[in-house]
Amino acid sequence: MNYLKWRWKPRRCYIPEFDAREVLERLRGKRVVFVGDSMSRTQWESLICMLMTGVQDPNTVYEVNGNNISKTIRFLGVKFQTFNLTVEFFRSVFLVQQGLPPNHGPRRVRMTLKLDKMDDINHKWIDSDVLIFNSGHWWTPTKLFDMGCYFQTGGALKLGMSINSAFRVALDTWASWVETMVNTNRTHVFFRTFEPSHWSGLNQTACEVTEQPLSVAKADDRSEFADIIATVVGNMTVPVTVLNVTLMGAFRSDAHIGTWSHPSSILDCSHWCLPGVPDAWNELVFSYPLTNRWKRLGR
Repeated sequence: MNYLKWRWKPRRCYIPEFDAREVLERLRGKRVVFVGDSMSRTQWESLICMLMTGVQDPNTVYEVNGNNISKTIRFLGVKFQTFNLTVEFFRSVFLVQQGLPPNHGPRRVRMTLKLDKMDDINHKWIDSDVLIFNSGHWWTPTKLFDMGCYFQTGGALKLGMSINSAFRVALDTWASWVETMVNTNRTHVFFRTFEPSHWSGLNQTACEVTEQPLSVAKADDRSEFADIIATVVGNMTVPVTVLNVTLMGAFRSDAHIGTWSHPSSILDCSHWCLPGVPDAWNELVFSYPLTNRWKRLGR
């Protein structure tokens, strides 16, 4: 079972081993914010677990509102009291605003995504030092059109707009928000790309978690969403880092929850176990302060 000790390593650069104590010191007095869907929450949980290995007294770490980790709560925040550090998660699966449709809409439209308006909790994300976004897993026909959710810009319904086109419009709205609302001289902004799942079978409903990573990627090693993210960020006028994890996750058919959920009858080849793949995402993000690329973060 030597594979349990494997560590992800990039091919053409060096990522230092995660030193929880050093990262905690670099993040002293800071605020780290994750915004997105359940994959973002998993990355948030991962970072908390990684940082806990550098904490001497676990009683100094607590959820700020006394909440248990839950899928239904839109905000979760953990305070590392000794370091005056908070690590927060805001659930915003689309990043843009979801609401009631215009009065003149057809009956099949029960709600809309307002592609030109950010989620109404966006003001809570601004005053942060590290800001990490993701979106994509809810941008599917089953979670949109089958639920009666269509797209809207201004007062106009966009019933014929494709999901990819809508995702691009939403990302443009997000980019404009970052450019106008976030002080990127202080806040380091990341956008993590879409992670592949490993469903199989004719209807993509079978889930078989392998014992070891694949030698050849069978999941999609490219994502149109990832390409859209790269294009939008490339056109931005402020510094934003794309955390492209699509290819690195394509080999990890061994790392999903599978039947290790509750109840076990629910298969899951989308979400990741912890410890696991999300730890590598955090190693990438927080390798910046370890290599002094975030020089101002330690001030």
